[in-house]
Amino acid sequence: MNTTKNQQIIDGIIAGDSMILKSFYKKNLPPVRKLIRQYQGTAEDVEDIFQEALVLLYHKLRSGNIELPISSIETYFIGICKNLWRNKLRKQRRIEHQEINEKNLADTSDSILIGITKEHQLDIFHKHLNNLSNSSKNVLNLFFEGKSMKDIASSTGYTEGYTRKKKCIIKERLYKMVQNDPVYKELVA
Repeated sequence: MNTTKNQQIIDGIIAGDSMILKSFYKKNLPPVRKLIRQYQGTAEDVEDIFQEALVLLYHKLRSGNIELPISSIETYFIGICKNLWRNKLRKQRRIEHQEINEKNLADTSDSILIGITKEHQLDIFHKHLNNLSNSSKNVLNLFFEGKSMKDIASSTGYTEGYTRKKKCIIKERLYKMVQNDPVYKELVA
C-alpha cells in the first residue's frame, strides 16, 4: 500500500470520516471474522474485537504513540485484533483453569480464605459499579445478563455500534477504577 493512501486512511480514522471508516470496516472485517471464527469465536466476538481494536487504534493514532509498520495500517490493525483475541482466549483459559483449581481446593481450609477474598473483590467491584452513571450501569447490567448488542441497543435507545463502543469504554473505566482501588491492590498482592 502506498504511503499516501495509508496516510489518508490514518487521517480519516482520526477525523472520524465516515466514508473512510466504512471502507476500512468493509476491507478489514472479513479477515478479522476469519481469524476469530477459526478459533471458535462467535459473531458477537468478531464485532467486539473489531470495535475494541478500532477504538484502540484511534486512541493510538490520536495520541501519536504509534510507530506504523512499513506495510500498511490495515496490517497493523489486524495485528491489534489478533492480540486482543489471543488475550481474550488466554483470559478464558485462565478462568477455566481457575474454576477447576477452585473445585479442587473446595475441601481444603484455604477455600475459606479464598471465599472471603473473592467476596471482598466482589464488594469492590459492586462499589465501583454503583459509582457509574445510571445509563452506564444499565448497559453493563444488560451485558452481564447475556443480552445481545442488538437487544441492549433497542433497550437503551442507542445505535448498535454506539452501544458496542459505549460498553467497551465503560468496561475499561470500571476495570481501571477497580484496579486503582487500594483495598483491591491489597487483596491481590
